Amino acid sequence: MEIEQLRKYMKAILSEKRYNHSLGVEEVAYDLGLIHGVDTMKASIGGILHDCAKYLTESELLSEATKYNIDISEAEVKSPQLLHAKLGGEYAREKYGIDDQDIINSIKYHTTGRPSMSTLEKIVYIADFIEPNRKPIPILDKARELAYNDLNEAIIYISYYTLQHLKDKGRIIDPLSEETYKYYVNNRKF
Repeated sequence: MEIEQLRKYMKAILSEKRYNHSLGVEEVAYDLGLIHGVDTMKASIGGILHDCAKYLTESELLSEATKYNIDISEAEVKSPQLLHAKLGGEYAREKYGIDDQDIINSIKYHTTGRPSMSTLEKIVYIADFIEPNRKPIPILDKARELAYNDLNEAIIYISYYTLQHLKDKGRIIDPLSEETYKYYVNNRKF
């Protein structure tokens, strides 16, 4: 499917703010793909589709996850919005004709990350955090600088901040987010 058609589909289902965010993720994913040697079209597709299930309500997310036989973790039961990523991977395949497993995984893990991500998965995970429409936060400039130089260091930096932010706010933390952080710290190359 053509990227322009995917943009039209996303514009039709997402709020204006969410659509603009998705365009920003697409743009950054393209740039990071160019810099880090990933097919830019795959990066763009992962970026524009990463939130393709974000418009669903919590009850719809749970219902759709059951329909698609998605394993629902305890964290996802408590915070169903976490399911939008896994469900987005399924929607990419079923609704938008994406058959590239790397693109599907980049959507599926864009929120939590996971140990041993492909370069495309890393790019979409990072692009979701650093895209230009994000509300400014103190670590954004450093995260952007790292993203353009070292994807693994950017993942460590972003995932650490995210975990601290969730803990400070008393929010649910998906164990996969913690596993991601620990994996990249433990496999750091100096």
